[in-house]
Amino acid sequence: MNAPTHPLITFIGGGNMASAIVGGLLRQGHPAGALQIVEPWDEQRARLAQQFPGVALFAAAEARLQPSDLVVWAVKPQTFKDAALAAGPFLGQALHLSVAAGITSESMAAWLNTQRIVRAMPNTPALVGLGMTGLFGRDGASAQDRGLIETVVRTTGELVWVNTERDLDAVTAISGSGPAYVFYFLEAMRDAGTRMGLPADTALQLAIGTFIGASTLAQRSGDAPQVLRERVTSKGGTTYAAITAMDAAGMKASFEAALKAAQVRAEELGREFGG
Repeated sequence: MNAPTHPLITFIGGGNMASAIVGGLLRQGHPAGALQIVEPWDEQRARLAQQFPGVALFAAAEARLQPSDLVVWAVKPQTFKDAALAAGPFLGQALHLSVAAGITSESMAAWLNTQRIVRAMPNTPALVGLGMTGLFGRDGASAQDRGLIETVVRTTGELVWVNTERDLDAVTAISGSGPAYVFYFLEAMRDAGTRMGLPADTALQLAIGTFIGASTLAQRSGDAPQVLRERVTSKGGTTYAAITAMDAAGMKASFEAALKAAQVRAEELGREFGG
């Protein structure tokens, strides 16, 4: 029986998201020798070499790169075009996965001269294997291509496919930027707790535990968030007082406006850097 083969995966950019995916792949048994990273910053390359021994590291795309089955684009939107034009000639007929916010698959197709493109919007909990990633594939990405993408992305958490590329801007607003909203509320709950007399570490522990527990309950129960909320909101009780105060402050409308601002900014990034 032949030994299973592993796709050769190249990462353009070696920051947090690339590191999360590389780490996930290695934990799932993907050999280090079938991974290579192009990372221009010397200090980051040194960190990657220490973190992922055996993974090939390059300061720039060059002819020494092995032919790739999959290329993961983990660069900033403002540098994507230059990186694509520089690296494209060395990447052959690979499948391409982008985790860059805003950059459209149409722009990528033009820069890389291929239709085998999938866009992803991951989030930072991927760093601990609990990420949530939205995916959109161009028609040129086959079912086999999408299967490979799913295998790679699932090493960092869960995933959903969206039907239109524009939907990724909404994914960006909800889950891509979403961890920051949670951290924002954790800050607020910690600060409120300290003003109520609790030690800061105790207040933060209570807040984090509550987010974990409530999210897990929402995931497992199958009930709508409204139903779960109503179950702990007895009229005249403490939760009722809190929810009433939030409603009076227009918190839900303000939060929706915040998510809309993130969606609009994602659209703007595509226009700014996709030319």
